[in-house]
Amino acid sequence: MKKSRFTEEKIISIIREADAGVKVIDLCRKHGMSDASFYKWKARYGGLDVSQLRRLKDLESENSLLKRMYAELSLTHQALQDAVEKKL
Repeated sequence: MKKSRFTEEKIISIIREADAGVKVIDLCRKHGMSDASFYKWKARYGGLDVSQLRRLKDLESENSLLKRMYAELSLTHQALQDAVEKKL
């Protein structure tokens, strides 16, 4: 996946500039981005603060870890069930 030139903190600061009244076209020209990128970022990071964003990232990483753990456990459980059924 392509890495963005902008960090999440920078994206939030750009969105705050727009909320302060700067035109989107001027922001896009100033920061060298497309208006589609701005609106995509605004949809994703619209009401977030930097601390909330960090918390969101932590929760997403924890969630992915838990999903992997669940998948591994369910595979083990299924293998054990298959082994028990074969013995009967």
